[in-house]
Parts: sequence; structure tokens; C-alpha cells
Amino acid sequence: MKDVDARTAAEKWINDPAIADADKAEIEALDAQGAQGEAELTDRFYKSLDFGTGGLRGVIGAGLNRMNVYTVGAAAQGLANYIKRQGEPAMAAGVAIAYDCRRMSPEFALRTALVMSGNGINAFLFPQLRPTPTLSFAVRHFGCIAGVVVTASHNPPEYNGFKVYWRDGAQVVPPHDRGIIEEVRKVGGFANVNADDERTARANRRLKDIGPEVDAAYLQVVTDDCLIPDLIREHGGDVKIVFSSLHGTGGAMVPAALQQRGFTNVIEVAEQAEPDGEFPTVASPNPEEAAAWEIPLRYAREHQADLVIATDPDADRVGAAVPDENGEYQLLTGNRIAALLTDYICAARKQVEQMPAHGVVLSTVVSSDQMKDIARAHGCEVIETLTGFKWIAEQIAKFDAPDDDRTFLFGAEESYGYLPSSKVRDKDAVASATFLADALIFARTQGKSLWQWLNALYAQHGFFEEFTKSITLKGKSGADQIRNIMSTIRIDPPKELAGQPVERIADLSTGEVRDVKTGAVVDQYRLPAADVVMLTGDGCKLIARPSGTEPKIKFYVLVRSDEKDIARAKADAQARIESITATVVEFVERVTGAE
Repeated sequence: MKDVDARTAAEKWINDPAIADADKAEIEALDAQGAQGEAELTDRFYKSLDFGTGGLRGVIGAGLNRMNVYTVGAAAQGLANYIKRQGEPAMAAGVAIAYDCRRMSPEFALRTALVMSGNGINAFLFPQLRPTPTLSFAVRHFGCIAGVVVTASHNPPEYNGFKVYWRDGAQVVPPHDRGIIEEVRKVGGFANVNADDERTARANRRLKDIGPEVDAAYLQVVTDDCLIPDLIREHGGDVKIVFSSLHGTGGAMVPAALQQRGFTNVIEVAEQAEPDGEFPTVASPNPEEAAAWEIPLRYAREHQADLVIATDPDADRVGAAVPDENGEYQLLTGNRIAALLTDYICAARKQVEQMPAHGVVLSTVVSSDQMKDIARAHGCEVIETLTGFKWIAEQIAKFDAPDDDRTFLFGAEESYGYLPSSKVRDKDAVASATFLADALIFARTQGKSLWQWLNALYAQHGFFEEFTKSITLKGKSGADQIRNIMSTIRIDPPKELAGQPVERIADLSTGEVRDVKTGAVVDQYRLPAADVVMLTGDGCKLIARPSGTEPKIKFYVLVRSDEKDIARAKADAQARIESITATVVEFVERVTGAE
């Protein structure tokens, strides 16, 4: 059955003189593919690719609901219009632009730069791919008004994205995100995009390549933030570290950062060192997924590595594996890495007498309470934010005020994103990789391995376990189903978690926390409104949140066990996670009618 609105939008695309013949032909070819082609056409044109609060992300291809030079150009034009509203100084300050290894990334980055130039705005373009945190640093280094990084993070190869940053080096938050979105929506047809050709942009000096001095400045900042430089100089050569960029941008910076730090025995995974947007050796370039670790762990066993590190394609996320007491390599969850780094940063600062009077650790509402409990035990304030590192960065910016006595120590989220330095304002896998290596040295000087350190944290703070159940629902019908799931969980949620009654329900669209028995509002989150619902019971949390970048709904299952025996604690936690996950599946099937 044909979607009339999608068909009309497709015909308008084909008749648009701003669209190249090859891109028109890609759409016209769908008619020869029968029902499958009709479904694909509907998906490409049932809506325009949403410019959300962080920018664009979508599948590459021709169409309104796809990443291509037209949708990227329109996004860049909307950003340019918003910058022009800020005045001549903002236009002169310009936009820093970086890109990763994905398909079309260099083309999209250049298109963005040429649109800036065509609107009289200076553009500073990295001539080679660079990690996202380097872009954040460059925005602050040059004093730019904004930044753009072309990346789809850890998404599959068919995706790409367009992330926007503001002058503080952080992804845009209100009011700038809303202002940019409004301008993007007002662009209208693709013919309204003003872009220079590259020769003109370079001749008028509005397009400028970023030189190697920015890389050097960034690496120096990473080096200077080391808390235990004397210990690293003494012991850095004694450990073996295996590193993989998973075909992404991490290879451009992580090995150099570790070497400059003093870790001289870094073994890079050769098969995954070359940037490649097809990610040929992994099903998904995501360090959150165990399948991505097959080759790095083979290297680890061959070299008897003390630490294994892998970064995602734009090197803002980092995962780690460490040997256990039997020499078997164990993948660490994002929450466990966050717990280790929290304890390391606080303990090391105390040892070198750099612990501030009012230190702050930042995390998100969907992250484990383990790192938060550890931070509080060290005397730190803990601030929770919405999911997304831009909200952590927004909090850090408040500490910059002269009359604010708080000191940022560390920020982390469960999805393998960490920030150990305020000089960058987005999650930073490069700096975090060096801090993980530092923690390894620090643990050794305390007579422990990283695995033993984790077990000591369990004994002190309890055993925490978590699991994320992601359910993919694609296309227009999938989007409708996700909205229906979120609506239902607000009015008719599961009544039990792992056999225990749900005690409280928090709806972050209003911020209200209600007692299930009485229905009374017993607490209030003071966060921006978000489509998130949290159910809590005895030692359990279930959090529902639609993904902001993929056609998924995510359910975060978080449990804690106070069993003193670690084996029993793990078994208890795993049983409860399996029970809650089964509840999630039953709930979704009930709402969607699926089996």
C-alpha cells in the first residue's frame, strides 16, 4: 500500500533542480523493486530527517529522511543562520569542523565548511579525521562560536551524523539547541542553501585547515592532567597495554597520548588500526558489545597484556578488559570503569594532596549508583543529569563562575563515556584511556590488580550489576510503537520488579516522583523535561527511555546486592536482572501485540 504523503515528497525530490541526477535516479530505481522498494521509499520520505537537540543522525542515502549532502547542507545553513543572529564577532570567531572514518564523512565536513564560508562565517577544518574530544578542544582553543563533528559514533556502517557544539566546547543545550532547530526548519528547499565552492572559500580565507599544533596542544593538556606523573615515569614501561581503535579515529591520538604519558609498551591491534568506515573485522564498532573484542582479546592473550583498551569510531567512548585472578580477560561494563576511575581519581588526589574542599562528580540518572556511592564516600558532591554528556558539560560550565567554589573531578555515563578533565567538554576516550592506564599503575603500587581493586569496591560498597535491553522498532510504525510503549508505562506500568513491588515511579517529563501505594508526589527531579520513566523497588531500578539517535527504546535494569560473598552476590544480581528483563519483554509484547 502506497503512502501518499511519502510518494508526493519523493516526486518533489525528483523534480527539484537542486538535486543531482544520480540522487534522483537512486529514488526512481525504487519503483522497480515492488513492495520492498515502496517500503524503502516510504521510509526515506515519510518525514524529514529530524534535526534534534544534538544535530542529525541517520542512514546515508538519497531522500529527506537520510544523511546526504542536501540534508547536511540544510542543517549547516540553519546553523549558519543562527550564528549570523549572534552578530559579526560570532561570524569572525567561526566554526571548527572535524570528521571520523565513516562513509561520506569528509564530504559532509567539507560541505559544512563551504556553507559556513558561503554565509560569511570562518570555518576551521581538520584536514584529516580526528576524535570528537579533539574537536571539543579545538572549539575552545580557537575561541570559536560553534563546532561540528561529522560522526555517527558507534552506529552501524550505514549511518552518519552531524553533531553541533557551542563556544564552550560542549554539545548544544537550551536555548541554543532550540534556536538552531528553528533556523534549520526555516531553511526550506535545498536551493536556499548558500555554499561557496572550495576554491572560492580558500581564496577568501574563510576556509582554513587546522594544523598539527592543535594536536600537540591537546596532547599536552592530556599529559598535564596526569595525577601521578612520577609513578608513571618509574613504572610506565613495566606494563603491557593492548589498544584497538576498531577502525576508527582513536589510532590518531590514543597511542600517542599513552606514549607521551610514559607508557612505552603499547601494542596496537594491526588488523583494526587502519581507519575504515566499513568496519570489516567487527559486526559493530561498539566497545559495549562483546563481539567487538574478539581480536583485541586474542592480542591480549598472546602478549599477556595487563590492560586492553578499545575506542569507538569517533573516540569519545572507551571500553576496557583486565585479567582476573585466573588470568582470564574480563570485559568491564561502563559502570564498572566509571567506578574504578572515580575511586582512582579521588584516592590519587588525596595521596598527592590535590583533593579540593568541594569536589564534584557528575553522572546520569541511568548510570549505576556504584560510582555515586564511591564518590560520596570520598566526601564529594554527586550531581545527576539527564542522559547525554551535554548535560554533564552544562553542569561543568557552572563551576567556571568566579563565585562558585566547586571543583569538577570526574564525569561519567554508563555507555562508556568518561571525562577526567574540564579542558574538554565532551566525553573523551583519549584522556580516559590514559587515566585507565594510570589506575593500573596506581593499583600496582597498592599491591593490587585492577580486578582485585574492583572486588574490594564490591566488599566496601555492595555488588552492582546492570543490563540494558534495547528493542529496535524501525520506520514510521516503529516510532508510533515506541510512543505507545512510553505512554503505557506511565499509566499502566509493571507492578513488580524481580518479585518485589514497585515502590516509586518517577516521570521525568514532569520531574515528579510518586509513591505507588499512596499516589502522592514524594520527590521532584529538577532537570529539563525528558521522555524517561523510572520504576524503583527493593534494590532494583527499571528505566525506560527512547533513544535519541537510533530507532530504539532502551530499558535500563539496575540492581544491587549486599551479599558479602561475591559469588552469591553475582548470582543474586543476575537472577534479578533476568527476572526484570523478562518483565520488560512481556510488557512490550503486551503493548505492541508482538510475540
